[in-house]
Amino acid sequence: MDTNSPALIASPGEFETIIRPATAEDLPKLEWFGRYWRYRDIFKRTFEEQQRGRRLMLVADLDGFPVGQVFIQFESVEKRYADGSHRAYLYSLRVMEEFRGRGLGTQLVESAEKTIIERGYRWATIAVAQDNAGALRLYQRLGYDVFGEDPGQWSFVDPAGIRHQINEPAWLMHKRLA
Repeated sequence: MDTNSPALIASPGEFETIIRPATAEDLPKLEWFGRYWRYRDIFKRTFEEQQRGRRLMLVADLDGFPVGQVFIQFESVEKRYADGSHRAYLYSLRVMEEFRGRGLGTQLVESAEKTIIERGYRWATIAVAQDNAGALRLYQRLGYDVFGEDPGQWSFVDPAGIRHQINEPAWLMHKRLA
């Protein structure tokens, strides 16, 4: 997929969104009115990786505002996630609460899968927090199977200079595409 063109038009319910690659103008909006300001630097680094062709940030655009997102990593040192040729990793899938339950998460995942297939990948991998039963059901409905576990331990420094240690055990899931 050309990173400058819309991927898909989704109409979950009474609104219409365009699934498209994120732009620099989207980065502050991805903080969702301050709710995710701590991830500002992560969004910036991910966008820089998108510009290098190593990742792709897809957003569900509603009238110029990203109400959903999913990111794709094409290569990782952890080959069970993404290996640069056969397996790509979907992560950071989220939809604003006001828009959940209307198919937007499904549209984001399907658009990401289409992109992965267009780039010649045969597998999509995703991790889901073990305590997130709703997301687990969504991924299973979309054809993903659990193939392993991840301790989900990572850290980041927010824009205020505070280090956050994340401990979120996850199921690793994958799906064979096309």
